Amino acid sequence: MLILFLRGVVQGLPTKLLADELGCDYSTLLAWRHRLQAPALAEHPAEAIPDRRVETDEMFQNAGEKGTAHSQPNDPPRRRANKREGRGTMENDRAPVVGVVGQETGQIRLAVVEDTQQATVQPLVEEATRPDATVYSDEAGSFAQIGQTARVHLTVNHGRYEWARDADGDGRREVHDNTMEGIWIGLRNFLRPFRAIHKRYLG
Repeated sequence: MLILFLRGVVQGLPTKLLADELGCDYSTLLAWRHRLQAPALAEHPAEAIPDRRVETDEMFQNAGEKGTAHSQPNDPPRRRANKREGRGTMENDRAPVVGVVGQETGQIRLAVVEDTQQATVQPLVEEATRPDATVYSDEAGSFAQIGQTARVHLTVNHGRYEWARDADGDGRREVHDNTMEGIWIGLRNFLRPFRAIHKRYLG
C-alpha cells in the first residue's frame, strides 16, 4: 500500500482519489502527504538563478478555503469558476503565483503571494535573479521598477498583442515571457485533477 501511495503522490493524484482507491482514511493519507512534502519544501533553493537572461510573470489560481467552515454566506469556502474582476489576491480567492525562470538553465523559482503589488513582487524577483541579469516580463506594474535595481529590464506589451520582440536587431526575438507562460499551463494542468485546493496549501 505504501508503494501505491508514493506512486500516487509522484503522479500528482489527489489525496481523496488515493484514499478511495486504497480504501484508507483520507485524513491519515493527507497527513502522510504533508509529512512527505515537508522536507522538499525545506530544501527549496534559496540562491539566485545563475542565468544572465531570465523571464518573470504572474498567474492567478482559483483557490478558496475548501474544508474550512464558513458561517458567512457571502464568503463561501470555494468559488467555482471564480471570475471576480480585477487582479487576483489571496483575499479574493484568486491566489497570485509569481514565477522566475532562467532561459539557459531552465531553473525555476515560484512563490505564492498575498497580492501582486510592486512592493510584494519586486523583492522576490530580486532574490531570484543575479544583480546583473537581464529580466524579461510583460508590462504589469508589478515589474515596473526592476530596471532601477541595476538589472536590465525589457518588456513585451501583451495589451497590444506583442508576445516577443527583437530588442538588439539580431533577428532573434529574445524579449518574451513565453517560457514562463508555458510553465503556467503545466501548473494549471497539474492542479486541475484536484478539483479545488485550499489556497494556503498552494505554497
